Amino acid sequence: MKFDPMRRTVLRGGVAAVVVPMLNLGAHRVFADTTKTYSTRVVDLVHRALVIDMLAPLTLALTPEAAAATLSPAEVVMFRESGINAFHHSVGVGAHDDVLEFMAGWNGYVARNSDLFTLVNRVADIDHAKASGKIAVIMGQQDADHFRTAADVKTFYGLGQRVSQLTYNAQNLLGSGSTERVDGGVTDYGVEIIKAMNTVGMLVDVSHSGDRTTLDAIELSAKPIAITHSNCRALNNHPRLKTDEAIRALGAKGGVMGISGVRMFIKATEPTTIEDMVDHIDHVVKLAGVEHVGIGSDADLLGYDKLPPALNKQLRASYKASYAFREKIDTDGYDSPRKIYDLTDVLVRRGYKDADILLILGGNFRRLLAGTWA
Repeated sequence: MKFDPMRRTVLRGGVAAVVVPMLNLGAHRVFADTTKTYSTRVVDLVHRALVIDMLAPLTLALTPEAAAATLSPAEVVMFRESGINAFHHSVGVGAHDDVLEFMAGWNGYVARNSDLFTLVNRVADIDHAKASGKIAVIMGQQDADHFRTAADVKTFYGLGQRVSQLTYNAQNLLGSGSTERVDGGVTDYGVEIIKAMNTVGMLVDVSHSGDRTTLDAIELSAKPIAITHSNCRALNNHPRLKTDEAIRALGAKGGVMGISGVRMFIKATEPTTIEDMVDHIDHVVKLAGVEHVGIGSDADLLGYDKLPPALNKQLRASYKASYAFREKIDTDGYDSPRKIYDLTDVLVRRGYKDADILLILGGNFRRLLAGTWA
């Protein structure tokens, strides 16, 4: 997504999160800013899991000014206590030179904040980050317009890019986006780019692609691909979501789909809650199996609804009417740095086994990334 240089100042001070056992309740207060408690099982699962959020910008203010910043103590606490071990930091920047600037700026941001962050080159870097108490940053792009030729794929891989969507919402040289009236599928040039991505080991992502382009990419790629952040159209008739046909095809080829926490992608009516979000996880499990679903929040830790009003207005104005924005963009119960704990709590109450919850929280995407980046 594209945003102007406005920066939120939501966090003030250095309020630390804590884990306080509530022995008489058999629960734990994990965060200092709320009295909400979580069961021992939920806390243990989040701590054990390799939590990978496959669309989680470090901030929604993805600007040169933000990339030049240093984290405040409160922001460090927020990231550490979120329970997320790897953030896929990705945006639809566009042209070749703009993406070069993005990569340079945000690689510098990771280096500047190296006490907390570490850049991902291979999947072992995510494992090492968790073991050493750091947070892994996966660099990606939500478009492929910066690939002027197939040779550029290798160039950007060398700069640290590990994931690329083929299209954003509109038509480009590779294929069609989800809000185009006509979807012509993957183009001949798109076939070249997919082959180049397979060769260097860059993950193909079709989260914003149209239906025909999505199915073509799944079929054409020699390696399994990802839908890093989308939901199920069978549960909510929105053009940005994926059909049952696409979800089944993705799973059959070994791919993984990350479920988004964006409100209008979850449900068309109110209320829209984390329970409705987990309905989409359930649906993917039913269609493709628990080995093919994960998390792709499509927001930073604070969410969209805490953006300054002017930035929120600009965001909404940059999309077609078919995006169907409502008053809120974040989903109730999945709209704070506590969201991974809240999601795990719902998965436990839905009856998921521990092993399956560990897959959903990140095990499935780790498997996909290990095979793709090899």
